Amino acid sequence: MYPGISDVLNDLLGTDFSIHFPPTFGTLVAISFLFAAWTLRLELQRKEMNGLLKGKAITVLKGAPVSSGDIFWNALFGMIIGTKIGYAIFNKEVFFENPQAAILSLKGHYLSGCIMAAISGYLKYREGKQQELKEPKKEILQQFPSDLVTEFTMMAALGGLIGAKLFHLLEYWEDFIADPIGGFFSGSGLTMYGGLIVGSLTVLWYARKHAIPLLLLCDAAAPGLMLAYGTGRLGCQLSGDGDWGIVNAVAKPDWLTWLPDWCWSFKYPNNVISEGVPIPGCDGKYCYELAEGVFPTPLYEAVTCILLFFALWSLRKKITTPGRMFSLYLLFNGIERFFIELIRVNSQYHIGDFGFTQAQLISSLLIIVGIAGYSFFRPKPANQ
Repeated sequence: MYPGISDVLNDLLGTDFSIHFPPTFGTLVAISFLFAAWTLRLELQRKEMNGLLKGKAITVLKGAPVSSGDIFWNALFGMIIGTKIGYAIFNKEVFFENPQAAILSLKGHYLSGCIMAAISGYLKYREGKQQELKEPKKEILQQFPSDLVTEFTMMAALGGLIGAKLFHLLEYWEDFIADPIGGFFSGSGLTMYGGLIVGSLTVLWYARKHAIPLLLLCDAAAPGLMLAYGTGRLGCQLSGDGDWGIVNAVAKPDWLTWLPDWCWSFKYPNNVISEGVPIPGCDGKYCYELAEGVFPTPLYEAVTCILLFFALWSLRKKITTPGRMFSLYLLFNGIERFFIELIRVNSQYHIGDFGFTQAQLISSLLIIVGIAGYSFFRPKPANQ
C-alpha cells in the first residue's frame, strides 16, 4: 500500500523519500472533486448552449471599498493555513507520521497562524484599495450556472467532509461516546455515503438560492458524481484505509486465472491504519498487513463506478427528460453499493435476527428512489 504519494514515487521511480506525504487517500479525494467539477462544468455549459439553462442578470458594484467581512474571512482562512504550515515545519515528525490526522485536528502552530492571518488580511485590503474607485459604478452582468462551479465544489467539499464524519460517528456511536472530541477530530473515519448525501444537499441549497433548476443541475452532476466516487475508492484501495472486504479463503476460480491474485484476495501490506500483523523485516509506522487475505472491495467499486461513469456519460445526450439521468445514477449507485456490502466489512444494525449495514439501508433507499424517479419523470407527449 501507499500511505503517501511519496511512496508511489519511491516505488515507480526508485526514489527514497522518507516521509509519507501528501496522503494518498486525501490526494485522490481532491482529484475526485476536480473530476466532478470538470464534468459538471462541461454539462452545464452544454445545457446552456442548448438553451435549457439561462443566465441571470446580477448587479455588481465595481470599485467599492473592500468590506471588513472580506478582510476577516481572508484573514481567518490565512490563519487556518498558517497554523497547519507552522505545525508541519516545527513538528515534522509528528505531522508527517499522520498528516491527515494532524490537518483535521485542532493541533497547530498559532504564532505562524496569526502571522499568516495578518498577511492574508493585509493582502485583501491592499487588493481592494488598488481596485477602489472614487465613484463606484454599478455594472449588470450575466451569471450562468457554469460560472458557479467553483462555489458548488467548495460547498460540496465542506458539506461532504462534515457529512462523511457525522455518518461515521453515527455508525460507530459507542466509540464516539467513549471519546467524543478524539472521534470527531480524528483524521480517520469517513463514510462515503455521508459525504455524498450532505455534500449534495449543501450544493442543492446553494443552487436554490441562485434560482438554478435543481433537476437540470442534478442531471448535469450525475456522471461526475459516479466518476468521483470511483476515483475516491481508488484512494481507499491504494492507501489501505480499512474499507476492505471480508476474509476470502476461497481459491480463485479457474475462469479467473487471468486475474492477478491480489485482485481476488489481498492482505493490504503497509496499510495506513496499521491493521493486522507485523511484516517481517519492515521497520517504521506502516509495517502491518492483514493476517488473512480479504476481498479488495475498494478496487471492485472503483472499477465498477468508473465503468458506470462512461455508461452515464454516453447516455447524457440521449436522456433528455429532466430528472431521469439523476434517477438512473441513484439506481446504479444503489445497486452497486448494496451488493458490495455483502462481502465488505462494516458495522451492522439489527432488527430481531435481521442484520443490515448503514450502507445497505441507504443503497436500498437509493434504488427505490431511482426506480420511482425514472418512472415519474416521463417524456412529455409531442403534442404538449
